[in-house]
Amino acid sequence: MGGALGLVLWLLLGVLGGAASEPHSMRYFHTAVSDPSPGVPQFVVVGFVDGEIFVRYDSETRRMEPRADWTSTIDDQQYWERNTRISQNNEQIYHVYLDTLRERYNQSRGSHTVQRMSGCDLLEDGSIRGFLQYGYEGRDFIAFDKDTLTYTAADAAAQITKRKWEEEGTDAERTKYYLENTCIEWLRKHVSYRKDVQERRERPEVRVSGMEADKILTLSCRAHGFYPRPISISWLKDGMVQEQETQRGSTVPNSDGTYHIWATIDVLPGDRDKYQCRVEHASLPQPGLFSWEPQSNLIPIVAGVAVAVVAVIAALAGFAVWKSKQGKKEKGYNVAPGSDGGSNSSNAGSNPSV
Repeated sequence: MGGALGLVLWLLLGVLGGAASEPHSMRYFHTAVSDPSPGVPQFVVVGFVDGEIFVRYDSETRRMEPRADWTSTIDDQQYWERNTRISQNNEQIYHVYLDTLRERYNQSRGSHTVQRMSGCDLLEDGSIRGFLQYGYEGRDFIAFDKDTLTYTAADAAAQITKRKWEEEGTDAERTKYYLENTCIEWLRKHVSYRKDVQERRERPEVRVSGMEADKILTLSCRAHGFYPRPISISWLKDGMVQEQETQRGSTVPNSDGTYHIWATIDVLPGDRDKYQCRVEHASLPQPGLFSWEPQSNLIPIVAGVAVAVVAVIAALAGFAVWKSKQGKKEKGYNVAPGSDGGSNSSNAGSNPSV
């Protein structure tokens, strides 16, 4: 594996390092090994944008998965399914490559490695570049020239592949289109996704509450719905941070991509006015200070009075209806069965039995 890792480092440091002055770049690295070991799957795909890993696939998970926060903005299940299928297909193809090259180089079974690097660059002047090259056992094997639609072979064994691919016209036009169009299009999209996330700011909603038990008041400060993730939340007493006395939860993601966090502190009930929760976040122009404001006792009193008033009104209305019916009976107006429903309509208007 030493040679294989050497090729990866060369590609990362050489190609990406050489493009350090360029605005943007995207690379995909494929690695297949014939003798996997713990921590080294049989097949791995890793994608980079501007040197930052953003996706990964391996033969153990068999799924293309995000590896950067900003990839959460790719709200397209087909994108992940499509790239998973492509990687699964490549996994099978590279197994064939390993068997073919082992026989071509007249090697015995054991640990062998095939790698591929593909990608594109957006240059400062608006021009583009595309790359596709293969390595075997940590050494160059064959590279694609998109301008001439030909391949450059590194040795005699690679010449066989060169002749075969050029005679068959194996995907040359399609590869050229990918490097000059599809790759550039997705590079622009990924750069846009990352920029949107980096510039996204969601202010935290802060709520302070208190609960008293056994002559101890527990003050709780909760910040919800903020983005980006980094945040500082602390309790102050008379303006001084109470670090050791404060208990904090982890910063946890919400379903919408924002985050929430909490911090509590135990205090004496008589000292509650001395405490404030301080929240610092990128979305806030300055740190926010929040105090506990207990619910006024007047509110439940007012609510109780309102309920009592409604009950009195209902009782008076019921009494008025009862008096009205009693008045009708005294004047000889008996209610006929069926006139208000409840009795069979065929009896409506009939005289009551005696």
